[in-house]
This record gives sequence, structure tokens and C-alpha cells, in this order.
Amino acid sequence: MTALINRDTDYAVRALCYMAQRPKELVAVVGMCEELRVPRPYLRRILQALASTGILASFRGRGGGFRLAKPAGRIRLIDVIKVFQGRVDFTRCMYHGKLCPDAKVCPMRKTLKSIEADAVKRLRETTIAGLVAG
Repeated sequence: MTALINRDTDYAVRALCYMAQRPKELVAVVGMCEELRVPRPYLRRILQALASTGILASFRGRGGGFRLAKPAGRIRLIDVIKVFQGRVDFTRCMYHGKLCPDAKVCPMRKTLKSIEADAVKRLRETTIAGLVAG
């Protein structure tokens, strides 16, 4: 079974929610690791990926860390998913490790595309600020 949200995306969203609750602070990786219970090298790699896409701003050196590069209300869940998982695609069926040869004639494809469109719409509407608000 393939999960809609993988571990990298989950940790990224958790880190972004943590930072959204401290919007003015420069957050050190060490403190965040302890709070979120994520291994430091793993979290650092995730935060650097978010910084490389402009979701976070990073500051090096003594007293460095990360903070949101834009308001939490403008960071959409779909954008975080794309960083770590690529495009949401419910119809990319696999068969023995290869793309399904029957994809073009699949009776489920139209329905799955419709479900995918609804899911993408909701993921686009969901922001980090909305997740923090609860």
C-alpha cells in the first residue's frame, strides 16, 4: 500500500507547523529535533530541501537556524508534498514494479482522476496556518 503522505512530507509539515507557532524566531535544528523527536541529520536534510525551494529561509553560523520565508497562510500543503513526493498522481498504477500496461483502458482511471482532482484541490486549499489553527 502506498501512503499519500510519506515520512519526509510528514516531518516537513510537523517542522513547518512548529516554526509557524514561532513566526519571528530563528529556530535552531537542535531544539526542533528534541521537540519533534526527529533525528538531527534527517531533519536538517528536510529543512535544507524546504529552504532550497523558498519555503524556508536558512541562516548559517553561530546563532543560525531556519524560519518561514513567507507567512504560514501562504505555505500550501500541496507545495510541501511536491518537494518530497513530486506531483500527486492517483493513476500512476504499478504492476510488478513497472507502470501498468493497461493504464489507457483502465475502467477505474476516470473515477480516480476525479478523486485526484478533489484531493489536489483540498491540498491546495490547506495551509500550514490552517493546520496550526486546527
